[in-house]
Amino acid sequence: MYVNNPYRNRRPEIVSGAYGDVNGDGIIDYVYLTAVKSTDPSSPYVEQITLNIQDGVTKKVYTIALNENGDSGYQPTLFLGDFTKDGIMDILISIDSGGSGAFTFNYIYSFVNNQAKKLFDFDQYNMLNQYTVTYLDQYKINVKSLATGQSFLIAINGRGADYLSQIYNKNGTLKKPITGMADGVSGFYPVDMDRDGVYEIQAYQKISGLYHADSFGYVINTLQWDGQKFAIWQQWLAIFGNN
Repeated sequence: MYVNNPYRNRRPEIVSGAYGDVNGDGIIDYVYLTAVKSTDPSSPYVEQITLNIQDGVTKKVYTIALNENGDSGYQPTLFLGDFTKDGIMDILISIDSGGSGAFTFNYIYSFVNNQAKKLFDFDQYNMLNQYTVTYLDQYKINVKSLATGQSFLIAINGRGADYLSQIYNKNGTLKKPITGMADGVSGFYPVDMDRDGVYEIQAYQKISGLYHADSFGYVINTLQWDGQKFAIWQQWLAIFGNN
C-alpha cells in the first residue's frame, strides 16, 4: 500500500552562497549553504542546514554538518572575511531561530588547506557569557557580566506608574527581591572597527525584566580573535529610550 509522505521527496537546496578564497591557495572557492525547505511552500523555514565548500581548483566539495540544535531556522546567510589576521577569508554563518526569543545560531569556520576548523560556536559562547539582572531600590536595575565582572546600572523610573507599582513601594524600595533575564545571542554582525581589513564581531544579547517582552536593551560584546579564540575586546550596554 502506498502512503503519501510529504517529507519523502524533499531534497537539500542551495539557500545562500558566496565566492572567496577560503583555503588559502589564491584561487576563488565557492562556499554555500544547503537546506531542506518546509513542506509549506509559503514558509521560509528550513531544516538540515549544511555548510559546503567547493575547492576552486579541484572542484571537490567538502561538507560540514552544523550543530543539531542550530541547523534549522530562517534566513541562513554566509559572510566571508578575514577574522584571524592570516589574510585568508573565514566563513561566518548566521541563522535566525524565529519565535519570540529571536535568537540567532552563529558559527565561524576556518578552511585553511581544506581543513575545516570551527572558530566560533553560539552554544559555547552563550554558556560562557551570562549575566545577572537584578532590580534595586530607587528604580534601578543592575546588569552584571559574569565573564568580565563589568556592571551596568539602568534607571527605570520612566517605566510608568502601573509598571513600577508592581515592583516598588511608594518610598522606592522593592516589595520583594526580583531578578530579570538575559538571552543568548540574538544578533551577530561582522565589523571592521579599526579599518585594517580584519573583521571583529559584535554580538548582541537582550536584557529583559519581568517577562521577555519587557526588554531594556542589549549587552553588545565586540569580539576579537586573540590567536586562540574570540575574546571580548569591548563591552557595552545599549538601552532603549522612553517615549
